[in-house]
Amino acid sequence: MNLTLKAKDGHQFHAYQALPEGPVRGAVIVVQEIFGVNIHIRDVCDRFAAEGYAAIAPAIFDRIEPGFESGYSPEEIEKARSFVGKLDFDALMLDVDAARAAVADYGKVGIVGFCLGGSVAFLGATRMDGIAAASCYYGRLIQKFADETPRCPTQLHYAGIDSSIPPENYEEVRAKRPEAAFYLYENVHHGFNCDRRETFDQEAATLAWSRTMELFHSTLG
Repeated sequence: MNLTLKAKDGHQFHAYQALPEGPVRGAVIVVQEIFGVNIHIRDVCDRFAAEGYAAIAPAIFDRIEPGFESGYSPEEIEKARSFVGKLDFDALMLDVDAARAAVADYGKVGIVGFCLGGSVAFLGATRMDGIAAASCYYGRLIQKFADETPRCPTQLHYAGIDSSIPPENYEEVRAKRPEAAFYLYENVHHGFNCDRRETFDQEAATLAWSRTMELFHSTLG
């Protein structure tokens, strides 16, 4: 279902929510790639709901272009990348926190993110109250924030042949954040979790998902 949320600074924005049909284990914030809360991110929310979690995906680009979502063609990728330099991460975290508040009644809250969302999920682990666990997929900007210490169990998932995240990026993160569980998936590309992209890798995606599920099952309930 589609929701309208309000951040603490008064900004109103959209979010997609998926709820379990049976007992609820807890809640998960799903943070988008640079492509908005598109069909892939909604699919991820639906998968979490099928696992028993109340899932919510805040539209963090609504501060720039409300309702933006795209696919993965070269032209769409180029446009989506243009949003990154316009982001105010402090304001963005207000939106993520509003999403957390919207699902807090379902139990402990975890956060997972992909691409840009992987970096946002890391900031959720380091900066936000009420986050019990974080799973961060191929977040290039985590390097920028790597001096910040997660306050909850945190996983870092990286692709071994990621053209946008060189080894020196994730190795710096690995060195600075030894308390985080670090996973490198050899011979796969950026976006390996997304079955809508040419870089999708079933084996790596299944393994990363199982690790994320293990984390959330053990920390959220």
